[in-house]
Amino acid sequence: MAETAAALRTVAHNVRAARTRAGLSLEELGRRAQVSKGALVALEKAQGNPNLATLVRLADALGLPVSALMQGPPEGRVRVVAADAVAPLWTGERGSEARLMLTTSGPAPVEVWRWRLEPGEEYPSHPHQAGVVETISVTAGRMTLLVDGTEHAVAAGQTATFDGSASHTYRGAGTETCHLVMTVHLPPGPASAT
Repeated sequence: MAETAAALRTVAHNVRAARTRAGLSLEELGRRAQVSKGALVALEKAQGNPNLATLVRLADALGLPVSALMQGPPEGRVRVVAADAVAPLWTGERGSEARLMLTTSGPAPVEVWRWRLEPGEEYPSHPHQAGVVETISVTAGRMTLLVDGTEHAVAAGQTATFDGSASHTYRGAGTETCHLVMTVHLPPGPASAT
């Protein structure tokens, strides 16, 4: 429970700081991210429980990677992250989950995610800002990737890449759990370099 409260305080600080740097009012950020002003006020006070879709919309509206809203200051030259040390940002009713492992620094950051998709369970993703490219490498099982309404089967040992600004959904396929590593390549920009 203390870790969750600390993580929420970090998100609150980072959202408020990024909004201030961008010169956005609560109303304007809410409009751009499609998040209510009340939810933003609560979030910036470290109250509530923002879901993955809300964090993605806020990050996109601020021109930041999701992890920039969640991570504290860098800890050194090498960072090693164990999957069980990172809380899932999304969990499905059947046991699926998504964990944001880390984000690289620099002018064009890359988010590294670990996903587990149970058969038949899906996550419809909010389309990202222009210039975002997603790459999915399935390490076990099978999944269906829907991009702009078209289904693409991706099996263990296969990798797919697509424009993240398109409408997309990830769905577990077959009878086994699908495990995958996803990278989200963010476009370079002044907000990304912070």
